[in-house]
Amino acid sequence: MNKLYIGNVSEEASAEDLETIFEQWKIPHSGPFLVKTGYAFVDCPDEKVAMKAIDVLSGKVELHGKVLEVEHSVPKRQRSCKLQIRNIPPHMQWEVSANRLLTASRAGQNVNLERLLLFVLLVFYYSMLCSSPRIDIHRKENAGAAEKPITVHSTPEGCSSACRTIMEIMQKEALDTKFTEEIPLKILAHNNFVGRLIGKEGRNLKKIEQDTETKITISPLQDLTLYNPERTITVKGTIEACARAEEEVMKKIRESYENDVAAMNLQSNLIPGVNLNALGLFPSGGPALSTDCTVFYAQQVQPESETVHLFIPALAVGAIIGKQGQHIKQLSRFAGASIKIAPAEGMDAKQRMVIIAGPPEAQFKAQGRIFSKLKEENFFGPKEEVKLEAHIKVPSFAAGRVIGKGGKTVNELQNLTSAEVVVPREQTPDENDQVIVKISGHFYASQLAQRKIQEILSQVRRQQQPKPTTGAQPSQLPRRK
Repeated sequence: MNKLYIGNVSEEASAEDLETIFEQWKIPHSGPFLVKTGYAFVDCPDEKVAMKAIDVLSGKVELHGKVLEVEHSVPKRQRSCKLQIRNIPPHMQWEVSANRLLTASRAGQNVNLERLLLFVLLVFYYSMLCSSPRIDIHRKENAGAAEKPITVHSTPEGCSSACRTIMEIMQKEALDTKFTEEIPLKILAHNNFVGRLIGKEGRNLKKIEQDTETKITISPLQDLTLYNPERTITVKGTIEACARAEEEVMKKIRESYENDVAAMNLQSNLIPGVNLNALGLFPSGGPALSTDCTVFYAQQVQPESETVHLFIPALAVGAIIGKQGQHIKQLSRFAGASIKIAPAEGMDAKQRMVIIAGPPEAQFKAQGRIFSKLKEENFFGPKEEVKLEAHIKVPSFAAGRVIGKGGKTVNELQNLTSAEVVVPREQTPDENDQVIVKISGHFYASQLAQRKIQEILSQVRRQQQPKPTTGAQPSQLPRRK
């Protein structure tokens, strides 16, 4: 089979782009690239070249911001439930028994997949574009650790089937190696979805435990870091019980993911100038957000930097800065923004000002993380929504446009965004002839209000630009001799 399927292809990609990548990696092809929306096909001279393309390119090479997925092209009528397993150590010999269970051997002795069988970490990122399930064993990550994650890419049913098979392998290896400790199933889930999995007063989780006869625990919030937003869901019970629990847990997580994607699609229409698909709000591997939003932002060659003053509780400054300033440095790198804490205005100041400078996406990321951090560190109650005040400076001559005739514009802003927007009337412009607009509300309300105000300012700037004089001739470029 020498025909390859190339998935996760950007809409901007062309046949020439793919041909350049193949030439760059010295991978010959025997036919033209057939590019479709989101995927492409190409023929290779032989099976050896096709395997080289899969090994070298799949999951490793990026084109227009998307990592390519390369695999054999299989006609629908020939597709089976075969699993594709990668990263197998060269010293291991793999066999498939009649019931499709996988066993590993080294010099005739059973081994436990280089000790990763002490526990199983399953990371489920399903993709409906996958033509067959794929399993990756992450042996290189966290070298020396007792636990290694296994990633399953497939449909929900394919993931559950693979999960059951892996647990059976773990159990068999435990018996063969006389490992007596219980081997739980562990699932990594993004923290955004865990609250809805647990449910109000833990009802959802308790119901899953009762229905499946399992014991389920979830790692604490304290284990989260800025760049590891996943929590570990540990399921204990028989293989059959754990398999049923996995189906129910993943069903709930998928529902949460799909609901959030739908909500973000709505928000993408409401927050102009921000590419929500590129902000890392959700784990990778899910459906892409609205194409219109991506295209709109791609046309903005270089967004202008903005400065926002965000006010946080004075007691939270240490949490934002972190030990030896590590947290605020990480946050600044992650968001691509300049983040500074202004000095306190007095000994008894209850609030401190965080100065954030960067383009719209950087503002979205930085402010979003700060809102989340304050919630995680319990500066707001469990049932209390995080609401902060943000200040934007606008030219004094544009303040009237933000307010509108009789306060019409500012009232519309408040109704649309659910944020409180105030332009103090009796304020003296600063040395740059600017005045302050105050915005108070929860994260999305504040972001939406900020974007709408910036949109108004952009309109004012465009109107302030001098128009070309009638009859003026465009400047002539010097001709080449």
